[in-house]
Amino acid sequence: MKAVILKNPAPVGKALLELADMPVPEPQKKQLLIRVSTCGICHTDLHTVEGEVVAPAYPLIPGHQIVGVVEATGEGVSRFKKGDRVGVGWLNSTCGQCEYCRKGLENLCSEARFTGLHAGGGYAEYAVASENFAFSLPENFTDEKAAPLLCAGIIGYRTLRLSGVRPGEVLGLFGFGASAHLALQVAVHWNCRVYVFTRSQHHRELAENLGAVWAGGHDDEPPEKLNAAAVFAPAGWVVHKALEKLKPGGRVAINAIYMSDMPPTPYNLIYRERSITTVANYTRRDAEEFLKIAGEIPVQVHVETFPLEKAREALFKLKNSEIQGAAALKIR
Repeated sequence: MKAVILKNPAPVGKALLELADMPVPEPQKKQLLIRVSTCGICHTDLHTVEGEVVAPAYPLIPGHQIVGVVEATGEGVSRFKKGDRVGVGWLNSTCGQCEYCRKGLENLCSEARFTGLHAGGGYAEYAVASENFAFSLPENFTDEKAAPLLCAGIIGYRTLRLSGVRPGEVLGLFGFGASAHLALQVAVHWNCRVYVFTRSQHHRELAENLGAVWAGGHDDEPPEKLNAAAVFAPAGWVVHKALEKLKPGGRVAINAIYMSDMPPTPYNLIYRERSITTVANYTRRDAEEFLKIAGEIPVQVHVETFPLEKAREALFKLKNSEIQGAAALKIR
C-alpha cells in the first residue's frame, strides 16, 4: 500500500516525510482492516511532524481522522462487517480498568494510545483499528466532510462542554480553524451568541457566514462580555485576551494538545471566580454525542482536499493559516 511515513520529526519543510510502499496491515482480534478513503489533517498532525508532540517510536504513519470501508475483520468482531463505512479518531485504545476509565474519563487514561502516534494512522491506503474505537458516521456527510468531524468536531464539542457555556449565553472563540468552525455551529444550535476572534479576514467572513454575530481581532472589544470562551489558537498569550473579555464566573477552555507558554498571569484576570481549564483528548461518549448532533443540525463542513502525495503541502498551508475550515487527504 502507499503511505506517508514520518521518519524523523523536524519543521515541516525539513521533516523526513516520505511517500513509501508499505505492507498492508493484518487485523488482529477485535480489529478492523479499513480501506481508507479520506483522512482529515489536524493541527496535532503538524505538531507530531514537527516534534512538538513526541511519538514513542519512528517511523510512523500520521493521521487520525480516518474515513473508510471495512475491508476485513479480525477474530471476534461483532459491531461492524465488511463493507460498512466507519470513522476512526484520535483515541485508539485505553486500559478500561483505571480510575479514569471507570469514571467515564477515559481521555485521561495513562495507558491510552492514539492513532497516528502510537498506532499507524490514516495517511495510507489501509489502516487497522479496534472495533470498539470506531464509529458509524452520519449518512448525510460525504467522506471528505465526515473526516474533520472525527477529531476537530469531537474535540471542539468537548471544548464547548468544558467551557461551561449554556444555551442562550455569550461564547467567545479565539482562533478559527477546523475545530472552531464546527464548534461555532453547535453553539449557534444551542442559541448562543458567538463572537469570534481571529487574525484572518477570510476566517472572520466564514465565521459570520456560519452564524457568528460578530468577528474581529484578538485586541478588539466585542459588543458584550463573554460567559465562556474557547481558545483554539496554540499561543499562550491568547488565553489572557480571552480572560480580559470574560465575565466574572466565566471559564476559558483551552483546546490544544500543544501550546506556547502563557505569560505571567495578573491576578485580576482570574479574580471574581474566572477560571481556566484544558481539554485533553476526548471520550467515546463525546464522539457519539457529537456525531449525532452534527448529523441533526447538520453542520456545514468547509474542507479543502489534497491527494496523499501532497501531504507536506497541506501541512504547510495549515501551519500558515491558509486553510479555510478544515483540510483532508483524499486517499482513494
